[in-house]
Amino acid sequence: MKFLMVSTLTISRFTMRSFFHKLRCTNGCRMEMSFNKVDDLQQAIKDHCPFKIDIGPVYSVDPEKRSAYAQSGGNVFRPVERELVFDIDISDYDDVRFCCQGADVCSACWPLMTVAIKIIDTALREDFGYNHILWVYSGRRGVHCWVCDGKARRLDDGQRAAIVNYLHVHKGNEHSIKKVTLVGQTFHPFIGRSAEVVKEFFEEKFVLSQNLFSDEDRYEKILEMIPDESITSELRGKWQDKKHTRDDINVVRWGQLKHLLQSGKQKMLGVRRCVEEIMFTFTYPRLDLEISKHMNHLLKAPFCIHPKTGRVCVPIDPKHCEDFDPSSMPTLSRLLEELNMRALGSGGEEDLENILHLANHTDISSHLFCNLC
Repeated sequence: MKFLMVSTLTISRFTMRSFFHKLRCTNGCRMEMSFNKVDDLQQAIKDHCPFKIDIGPVYSVDPEKRSAYAQSGGNVFRPVERELVFDIDISDYDDVRFCCQGADVCSACWPLMTVAIKIIDTALREDFGYNHILWVYSGRRGVHCWVCDGKARRLDDGQRAAIVNYLHVHKGNEHSIKKVTLVGQTFHPFIGRSAEVVKEFFEEKFVLSQNLFSDEDRYEKILEMIPDESITSELRGKWQDKKHTRDDINVVRWGQLKHLLQSGKQKMLGVRRCVEEIMFTFTYPRLDLEISKHMNHLLKAPFCIHPKTGRVCVPIDPKHCEDFDPSSMPTLSRLLEELNMRALGSGGEEDLENILHLANHTDISSHLFCNLC
Protein backbone atom coordinates (compact mmCIF):
# COMPACT_ATOMS: atom_id res chain seq x y z
CA MET A 1 0.00 0.00 0.00
CA LYS A 2 3.02 2.31 -0.19
CA PHE A 3 1.73 3.96 -3.36
CA LEU A 4 -1.45 5.00 -1.46
CA MET A 5 0.40 6.75 1.36
CA VAL A 6 1.90 9.70 -0.50
CA SER A 7 0.25 12.97 0.59
CA THR A 8 -0.26 15.75 -1.94
CA LEU A 9 -3.13 17.63 -0.31
CA THR A 10 -3.76 19.23 3.09
CA ILE A 11 -5.90 16.23 4.04
CA SER A 12 -4.38 12.82 4.58
CA ARG A 13 -4.70 10.79 1.40
CA PHE A 14 -4.97 7.51 3.22
CA THR A 15 -7.58 8.38 5.86
CA MET A 16 -9.95 9.84 3.25
CA ARG A 17 -9.40 7.00 0.80
CA SER A 18 -12.40 4.83 -0.04
CA PHE A 19 -11.99 1.04 0.15
CA PHE A 20 -14.65 -1.52 -0.70
CA HIS A 21 -14.55 -5.03 0.77
CA LYS A 22 -16.65 -7.50 -1.19
CA LEU A 23 -17.81 -10.29 1.09
CA ARG A 24 -18.99 -13.83 0.43
CA CYS A 25 -22.70 -13.56 1.08
CA THR A 26 -25.80 -14.48 -0.90
CA ASN A 27 -26.38 -10.98 -2.29
CA GLY A 28 -22.71 -10.16 -2.92
CA CYS A 29 -22.65 -7.39 -0.32
CA ARG A 30 -19.96 -4.72 -0.29
CA MET A 31 -18.72 -2.64 2.63
CA GLU A 32 -17.31 0.83 2.04
CA MET A 33 -14.62 1.61 4.58
CA SER A 34 -11.87 4.09 5.43
CA PHE A 35 -8.91 3.69 7.75
CA ASN A 36 -6.69 5.89 9.88
CA LYS A 37 -3.60 3.77 9.26
CA VAL A 38 -2.43 0.70 7.39
CA ASP A 39 -2.66 -1.45 10.53
CA ASP A 40 -6.41 -0.79 10.64
CA LEU A 41 -6.76 -1.92 7.03
CA GLN A 42 -4.79 -5.06 7.80
CA GLN A 43 -7.03 -5.84 10.80
CA ALA A 44 -10.19 -5.27 8.76
CA ILE A 45 -8.98 -7.73 6.13
CA LYS A 46 -8.41 -10.31 8.87
CA ASP A 47 -11.83 -9.66 10.38
CA HIS A 48 -13.90 -9.65 7.19
CA CYS A 49 -11.81 -11.93 4.97
CA PRO A 50 -13.07 -10.22 1.78
CA PHE A 51 -12.62 -12.10 -1.49
CA LYS A 52 -12.11 -8.81 -3.34
CA ILE A 53 -10.83 -5.36 -2.36
CA ASP A 54 -11.56 -2.37 -4.57
CA ILE A 55 -9.82 0.97 -4.16
CA GLY A 56 -11.64 4.21 -4.85
CA PRO A 57 -10.64 7.88 -4.78
CA VAL A 58 -9.63 10.18 -1.95
CA TYR A 59 -12.71 12.15 -0.90
CA SER A 60 -13.10 15.59 0.63
CA VAL A 61 -14.54 14.02 3.80
CA ASP A 62 -14.54 10.58 5.43
CA PRO A 63 -16.12 8.14 2.91
CA GLU A 64 -17.82 6.21 5.71
CA LYS A 65 -19.94 9.32 6.36
CA ARG A 66 -21.07 9.48 2.73
CA SER A 67 -24.80 9.22 3.47
CA ALA A 68 -24.73 11.87 6.19
CA TYR A 69 -23.04 14.41 3.95
CA ALA A 70 -25.28 13.52 1.02
CA GLN A 71 -28.32 14.53 3.08
CA SER A 72 -26.77 17.88 3.95
CA GLY A 73 -26.86 19.01 0.30
CA GLY A 74 -24.22 21.03 -1.52
CA ASN A 75 -21.00 19.59 -2.88
CA VAL A 76 -19.36 18.66 0.40
CA PHE A 77 -18.75 14.99 -0.44
CA ARG A 78 -16.74 14.79 -3.65
CA PRO A 79 -13.63 13.00 -4.98
CA VAL A 80 -10.58 15.25 -4.80
CA GLU A 81 -7.77 12.94 -5.84
CA ARG A 82 -7.31 9.63 -7.60
CA GLU A 83 -4.58 7.88 -9.56
CA LEU A 84 -5.04 7.91 -13.32
CA VAL A 85 -5.97 4.28 -14.00
CA PHE A 86 -6.35 2.06 -17.05
CA ASP A 87 -8.07 -1.31 -17.40
CA ILE A 88 -7.39 -3.53 -20.43
CA ASP A 89 -9.15 -6.90 -20.82
CA ILE A 90 -8.27 -9.61 -23.34
CA SER A 91 -12.01 -10.31 -23.84
CA ASP A 92 -12.30 -6.95 -25.65
CA TYR A 93 -10.21 -8.52 -28.43
CA ASP A 94 -12.61 -11.42 -29.01
CA ASP A 95 -13.41 -10.30 -32.55
CA VAL A 96 -9.75 -10.60 -33.60
CA ARG A 97 -8.43 -13.59 -31.63
CA PHE A 98 -9.30 -17.11 -32.69
CA CYS A 99 -7.48 -19.19 -30.07
CA CYS A 100 -9.67 -18.20 -27.10
CA GLN A 101 -12.85 -16.34 -26.25
CA GLY A 102 -14.23 -14.57 -23.19
CA ALA A 103 -12.09 -14.85 -20.08
CA ASP A 104 -9.92 -17.64 -21.52
CA VAL A 105 -6.35 -16.72 -22.37
CA CYS A 106 -3.34 -18.59 -23.73
CA SER A 107 0.23 -17.97 -24.88
CA ALA A 108 -1.02 -17.11 -28.38
CA CYS A 109 -3.24 -14.18 -27.35
CA TRP A 110 -1.72 -12.93 -24.06
CA PRO A 111 1.01 -11.02 -26.00
CA LEU A 112 -1.76 -8.57 -26.96
CA MET A 113 -1.47 -7.38 -23.34
CA THR A 114 2.29 -7.04 -23.79
CA VAL A 115 1.73 -4.75 -26.78
CA ALA A 116 -0.75 -2.71 -24.74
CA ILE A 117 1.70 -2.26 -21.87
CA LYS A 118 4.54 -1.23 -24.17
CA ILE A 119 2.48 1.35 -26.08
CA ILE A 120 0.61 2.91 -23.14
CA ASP A 121 3.59 2.90 -20.75
CA THR A 122 5.84 4.64 -23.30
CA ALA A 123 3.18 7.26 -24.05
CA LEU A 124 2.58 8.00 -20.37
CA ARG A 125 6.30 8.48 -19.75
CA GLU A 126 7.45 10.20 -22.94
CA ASP A 127 4.37 12.18 -23.97
CA PHE A 128 2.98 13.13 -20.55
CA GLY A 129 6.08 13.01 -18.36
CA TYR A 130 4.76 10.55 -15.76
CA ASN A 131 7.29 8.45 -13.85
CA HIS A 132 5.47 6.57 -11.09
CA ILE A 133 3.53 3.93 -13.00
CA LEU A 134 2.43 0.57 -11.61
CA TRP A 135 1.26 -2.21 -13.96
CA VAL A 136 -0.63 -5.06 -12.31
CA TYR A 137 -1.92 -8.39 -13.60
CA SER A 138 -5.68 -8.54 -13.08
CA GLY A 139 -5.49 -12.19 -12.00
CA ARG A 140 -7.32 -13.59 -15.00
CA ARG A 141 -7.73 -11.87 -18.36
CA GLY A 142 -6.02 -8.49 -18.39
CA VAL A 143 -3.89 -5.78 -16.85
CA HIS A 144 -4.42 -2.66 -14.75
CA CYS A 145 -2.30 0.48 -14.77
CA TRP A 146 -1.96 2.95 -11.86
CA VAL A 147 -0.33 6.31 -12.65
CA CYS A 148 0.63 7.62 -9.22
CA ASP A 149 2.39 10.92 -9.98
CA GLY A 150 0.95 13.87 -8.07
CA LYS A 151 -0.03 15.72 -11.22
CA ALA A 152 -1.84 12.61 -12.47
CA ARG A 153 -3.77 12.12 -9.22
CA ARG A 154 -5.00 15.72 -9.29
CA LEU A 155 -6.44 15.56 -12.82
CA ASP A 156 -10.13 16.37 -13.08
CA ASP A 157 -12.51 14.25 -15.17
CA GLY A 158 -12.15 16.47 -18.23
CA GLN A 159 -8.37 16.25 -18.18
CA ARG A 160 -8.52 12.47 -17.74
CA ALA A 161 -10.86 12.22 -20.72
CA ALA A 162 -8.42 14.27 -22.82
CA ILE A 163 -5.57 11.84 -22.05
CA VAL A 164 -7.79 8.85 -22.83
CA ASN A 165 -8.85 10.39 -26.15
CA TYR A 166 -5.19 10.98 -27.02
CA LEU A 167 -4.44 7.28 -26.47
CA HIS A 168 -7.67 5.97 -27.97
CA VAL A 169 -7.33 4.86 -31.60
CA HIS A 170 -9.62 1.83 -31.73
CA LYS A 171 -13.15 3.12 -32.47
CA GLY A 172 -16.47 1.46 -33.18
CA ASN A 173 -17.90 -1.76 -31.73
CA GLU A 174 -17.91 -5.48 -32.48
CA HIS A 175 -20.26 -4.92 -35.43
CA SER A 176 -18.15 -2.17 -37.06
CA ILE A 177 -16.29 -3.30 -40.18
CA LYS A 178 -13.61 -0.63 -39.89
CA LYS A 179 -12.47 0.22 -36.38
CA VAL A 180 -9.32 2.27 -37.07
CA THR A 181 -8.90 5.23 -39.42
CA LEU A 182 -5.45 6.80 -39.68
CA VAL A 183 -5.51 10.22 -41.34
CA GLY A 184 -2.90 12.73 -42.52
CA GLN A 185 0.05 12.60 -44.89
CA THR A 186 2.36 11.72 -41.98
CA PHE A 187 1.68 10.03 -38.67
CA HIS A 188 1.53 11.90 -35.37
CA PRO A 189 4.72 10.97 -33.42
CA PHE A 190 2.68 8.91 -30.95
CA ILE A 191 0.99 6.94 -33.76
CA GLY A 192 4.30 6.51 -35.59
CA ARG A 193 5.99 5.16 -32.47
CA SER A 194 3.07 2.84 -31.74
CA ALA A 195 3.08 1.63 -35.35
CA GLU A 196 6.60 0.26 -34.89
CA VAL A 197 5.50 -1.86 -31.91
CA VAL A 198 2.31 -2.99 -33.67
CA LYS A 199 4.06 -3.89 -36.93
CA GLU A 200 6.77 -5.98 -35.27
CA PHE A 201 4.27 -7.96 -33.21
CA PHE A 202 1.65 -8.37 -35.93
CA GLU A 203 4.05 -9.57 -38.65
CA GLU A 204 6.39 -11.67 -36.54
CA LYS A 205 3.89 -13.31 -34.19
CA PHE A 206 0.20 -12.50 -34.49
CA VAL A 207 -0.33 -13.41 -38.16
CA LEU A 208 1.12 -16.84 -37.43
CA SER A 209 -0.30 -17.51 -33.96
CA GLN A 210 -3.85 -16.67 -35.05
CA ASN A 211 -3.60 -18.14 -38.61
CA LEU A 212 -5.22 -14.99 -39.94
CA PHE A 213 -5.05 -15.93 -43.61
CA SER A 214 -5.45 -19.71 -43.51
CA ASP A 215 -9.23 -19.63 -43.18
CA GLU A 216 -11.68 -17.90 -45.53
CA ASP A 217 -13.87 -16.51 -42.74
CA ARG A 218 -10.81 -14.92 -41.15
CA TYR A 219 -9.27 -13.33 -44.20
CA GLU A 220 -12.67 -12.08 -45.38
CA LYS A 221 -12.75 -9.90 -42.24
CA ILE A 222 -9.50 -8.34 -43.42
CA LEU A 223 -10.64 -7.88 -47.01
CA GLU A 224 -13.72 -6.00 -45.75
CA MET A 225 -11.39 -3.28 -44.42
CA ILE A 226 -10.03 -2.50 -47.90
CA PRO A 227 -12.04 0.24 -49.70
CA ASP A 228 -10.95 -0.76 -53.24
CA GLU A 229 -13.08 -3.58 -54.63
CA SER A 230 -10.62 -4.33 -57.47
CA ILE A 231 -7.90 -5.11 -54.90
CA THR A 232 -10.12 -7.32 -52.78
CA SER A 233 -11.28 -9.24 -55.87
CA GLU A 234 -7.69 -9.82 -57.01
CA LEU A 235 -6.62 -11.03 -53.56
CA ARG A 236 -9.68 -13.21 -53.14
CA GLY A 237 -8.96 -14.85 -56.49
CA LYS A 238 -5.37 -15.61 -55.50
CA TRP A 239 -6.29 -16.97 -52.09
CA GLN A 240 -9.06 -19.23 -53.34
CA ASP A 241 -6.49 -20.93 -55.54
CA LYS A 242 -5.27 -23.84 -53.38
CA LYS A 243 -1.68 -23.86 -54.69
CA HIS A 244 0.79 -25.27 -52.19
CA THR A 245 3.80 -23.24 -51.12
CA ARG A 246 6.86 -24.02 -49.05
CA ASP A 247 6.38 -20.82 -47.04
CA ASP A 248 3.69 -20.38 -44.42
CA ILE A 249 0.42 -19.46 -46.15
CA ASN A 250 -0.26 -16.66 -43.64
CA VAL A 251 3.07 -14.99 -44.39
CA VAL A 252 2.62 -15.37 -48.14
CA ARG A 253 -0.88 -13.90 -48.20
CA TRP A 254 0.02 -11.00 -45.91
CA GLY A 255 2.90 -10.21 -48.24
CA GLN A 256 0.58 -10.27 -51.26
CA LEU A 257 -1.87 -7.92 -49.53
CA LYS A 258 0.88 -5.48 -48.57
CA HIS A 259 2.32 -5.48 -52.07
CA LEU A 260 -1.00 -4.64 -53.72
CA LEU A 261 -1.97 -1.97 -51.19
CA GLN A 262 1.40 -0.23 -51.10
CA SER A 263 2.53 -0.57 -54.70
CA GLY A 264 3.37 2.57 -56.63
CA LYS A 265 0.15 2.50 -58.65
CA GLN A 266 -1.96 3.05 -55.53
CA LYS A 267 -2.39 6.82 -55.41
CA MET A 268 -5.17 7.03 -52.81
CA LEU A 269 -3.75 7.62 -49.33
CA GLY A 270 -6.73 5.78 -47.80
CA VAL A 271 -5.79 2.63 -49.69
CA ARG A 272 -2.10 2.84 -48.83
CA ARG A 273 -2.98 3.39 -45.14
CA CYS A 274 -4.98 0.15 -45.06
CA VAL A 275 -1.93 -1.92 -44.11
CA GLU A 276 -1.37 0.08 -40.92
CA GLU A 277 -5.10 0.25 -40.19
CA ILE A 278 -5.41 -3.54 -40.39
CA MET A 279 -2.49 -4.05 -38.01
CA PHE A 280 -3.86 -1.45 -35.57
CA THR A 281 -7.33 -2.99 -35.71
CA PHE A 282 -6.00 -6.36 -34.62
CA THR A 283 -3.36 -5.41 -32.06
CA TYR A 284 -3.60 -1.81 -30.81
CA PRO A 285 -4.61 -1.45 -27.10
CA ARG A 286 -8.34 -1.47 -26.39
CA LEU A 287 -8.99 0.63 -23.30
CA ASP A 288 -11.99 0.60 -20.99
CA LEU A 289 -12.63 4.31 -21.51
CA GLU A 290 -15.04 4.99 -18.66
CA ILE A 291 -12.71 3.52 -16.03
CA SER A 292 -10.02 6.04 -16.97
CA LYS A 293 -12.21 9.10 -17.52
CA HIS A 294 -13.78 9.39 -14.07
CA MET A 295 -12.20 9.81 -10.64
CA ASN A 296 -14.87 7.86 -8.79
CA HIS A 297 -14.41 4.51 -10.56
CA LEU A 298 -13.16 1.60 -8.48
CA LEU A 299 -10.22 -0.64 -9.37
CA LYS A 300 -9.14 -3.90 -7.78
CA ALA A 301 -6.28 -3.60 -5.32
CA PRO A 302 -2.89 -5.04 -6.28
CA PHE A 303 -2.07 -8.39 -4.65
CA CYS A 304 -5.74 -9.41 -4.42
CA ILE A 305 -6.57 -13.02 -5.15
CA HIS A 306 -8.78 -13.47 -8.21
CA PRO A 307 -11.81 -15.46 -7.00
CA LYS A 308 -12.15 -17.47 -10.24
CA THR A 309 -8.50 -18.41 -10.88
CA GLY A 310 -6.96 -18.16 -7.41
CA ARG A 311 -4.06 -16.22 -8.92
CA VAL A 312 -2.44 -13.27 -7.19
CA CYS A 313 -2.70 -9.87 -8.89
CA VAL A 314 1.04 -9.27 -9.00
CA PRO A 315 2.91 -6.29 -10.49
CA ILE A 316 4.32 -6.48 -14.03
CA ASP A 317 7.63 -4.87 -14.93
CA PRO A 318 6.98 -2.95 -18.17
CA LYS A 319 10.65 -3.26 -19.10
CA HIS A 320 10.31 -7.05 -19.15
CA CYS A 321 6.58 -7.46 -19.84
CA GLU A 322 7.24 -9.83 -22.75
CA ASP A 323 8.53 -12.35 -20.17
CA PHE A 324 5.32 -12.29 -18.13
CA ASP A 325 3.39 -15.57 -18.19
CA PRO A 326 -0.01 -15.40 -16.44
CA SER A 327 -0.24 -19.18 -16.17
CA SER A 328 2.88 -19.30 -13.98
CA MET A 329 1.80 -16.62 -11.52
CA PRO A 330 1.45 -17.46 -7.80
CA THR A 331 -1.84 -18.97 -6.67
CA LEU A 332 -3.43 -18.85 -3.24
CA SER A 333 -3.32 -22.62 -2.77
CA ARG A 334 0.37 -22.77 -3.63
CA LEU A 335 1.20 -19.87 -1.31
CA LEU A 336 -0.68 -21.50 1.57
CA GLU A 337 1.27 -24.73 1.09
CA GLU A 338 4.57 -22.87 1.07
CA LEU A 339 3.67 -20.72 4.08
CA ASN A 340 2.53 -23.73 6.07
CA MET A 341 5.77 -25.54 5.34
CA ARG A 342 7.83 -22.55 6.49
CA ALA A 343 5.61 -21.76 9.48
CA LEU A 344 6.30 -25.16 11.04
CA GLY A 345 9.74 -23.93 12.08
CA SER A 346 8.86 -20.34 12.88
CA GLY A 347 7.37 -20.76 16.34
CA GLY A 348 3.89 -19.80 15.16
CA GLU A 349 4.44 -16.04 15.39
CA GLU A 350 2.00 -13.98 13.34
CA ASP A 351 3.43 -10.46 13.48
CA LEU A 352 3.86 -8.59 10.20
CA GLU A 353 7.65 -8.84 10.23
CA ASN A 354 7.50 -12.62 10.54
CA ILE A 355 4.81 -12.90 7.84
CA LEU A 356 6.99 -10.92 5.42
CA HIS A 357 9.97 -13.10 6.36
CA LEU A 358 7.93 -16.21 5.54
CA ALA A 359 6.60 -14.69 2.33
CA ASN A 360 10.17 -14.07 1.21
CA HIS A 361 10.52 -17.83 0.88
CA THR A 362 7.41 -18.38 -1.23
CA ASP A 363 6.47 -18.14 -4.88
CA ILE A 364 5.41 -14.51 -4.43
CA SER A 365 8.76 -13.25 -3.11
CA SER A 366 10.00 -11.84 -6.43
CA HIS A 367 6.81 -9.77 -6.72
CA LEU A 368 6.45 -8.56 -3.11
CA PHE A 369 9.45 -6.32 -2.86
CA CYS A 370 9.36 -4.75 -6.31
CA ASN A 371 9.90 -1.01 -6.72
CA LEU A 372 8.12 -0.48 -10.01
CA CYS A 373 6.07 2.54 -8.93
